[in-house]
Amino acid sequence: MPLPTLGSFASLPAADHPELVAPPVAAALTSWPHAADVAIVEIDPDLADTAAMSEAYDVPMEVSANCVVVSGARAGDERVAACMVRADTRADVNSRVRKLLDVRKASFHPMDRAVEESGMEYGGITPVGIPEGWRLLVDARCVEIGVAVVGSGLRRSKLLLPGPLLAELPGAEVVGDLAR
Repeated sequence: MPLPTLGSFASLPAADHPELVAPPVAAALTSWPHAADVAIVEIDPDLADTAAMSEAYDVPMEVSANCVVVSGARAGDERVAACMVRADTRADVNSRVRKLLDVRKASFHPMDRAVEESGMEYGGITPVGIPEGWRLLVDARCVEIGVAVVGSGLRRSKLLLPGPLLAELPGAEVVGDLAR
């Protein structure tokens, strides 16, 4: 399979450029059988937020997939999930995610904890290399993206991969209507 490309981005093989990804992402790519199908592109870190990146690099919102970290507790047991949703949608935290986590109340995981626990930068958290023990919930619409743009663990780059590969990430659970 040829390396994914998108627009004018200069795609490089992600597995060959560990300096462009967070350490947990680099480690995950070394053992993932689909790593050869993942490209990395460098971007301006000030444009890492999806809307700014979309506008600056002329990338349609519907090909970007955001990873939001959600948590809740039940009987003192904290449950954390990385939720992949298309950038033109929002994770249904209060209903769908809450029910999937089987908690009374779900909310966005505190930013400082998400950064510390994932080993990734805020604005760059990606499903590639999430901590063991976190669930990975992928909205079914993300799997339909031809070339998905996702975080790299750092704000200065993005990963490009075929959307169906999001379902092939370790522990991935493809969920219909995870987002609205």
